[in-house]
Amino acid sequence: MIGPDIVIAPSILAADFANLAAEARAVEGAADWLHVDVMDNHFVPNLTIGPAVVASLRAATEIPFDCHLMIEDPKRWAPAYAELGAYNVTFHAEACADPVALARDLRAAGSKAGLALDRDTPVEPYLELLPHFDTLLIMTIKAGFGGQRFIPELLDKVRLARRHAKAGHLELRIEVDGGIADDTIAAAAEAGADAFVAGTAVYGADDPAEACRKLRALAAAAAR
Repeated sequence: MIGPDIVIAPSILAADFANLAAEARAVEGAADWLHVDVMDNHFVPNLTIGPAVVASLRAATEIPFDCHLMIEDPKRWAPAYAELGAYNVTFHAEACADPVALARDLRAAGSKAGLALDRDTPVEPYLELLPHFDTLLIMTIKAGFGGQRFIPELLDKVRLARRHAKAGHLELRIEVDGGIADDTIAAAAEAGADAFVAGTAVYGADDPAEACRKLRALAAAAAR
């Protein structure tokens, strides 16, 4: 698998939006990706940022961007984020009629391709599509809001996806998003996740970079 064994991806949804550039730089050297939550007030009942803000933020930091698109019609909008320089662009299976075709478009536009599954979406119908993706993002909350409580039962989807990836010898990141903190990251790592989105656990800490390092150590210990 390309890259570090453990990926820590702080979510800017939990950052100070008045100082996004500084907040991004605060985790440089400690975070692997910067998780950028894009919400459109249609697919989810919240509205966050779009391409213009991503473009500005991209110029402010060297951290690779992990853009998570919680939007309708990702086929129309997703490639633009790849063209802006995102490392990984993830869209929701629930919003896309042809996930494999969009994955091809994203790779052609220069990014990795990720498939996201919301809380109530089973993983089984998508297992055969995983060879076409670089990342599978499994929500461990309901998509659309930060600060929700982690739902441990959703790790069953992580376990199943990891078994399938191992059986197929897939180089697949399994990312978890929602409620990841000091007291939940070990269980997610034990289940087979290797990329972790953390919002409040990082940006609610006095030292966001140190919070990233602590999360990494906890995940690495659990994954051994």
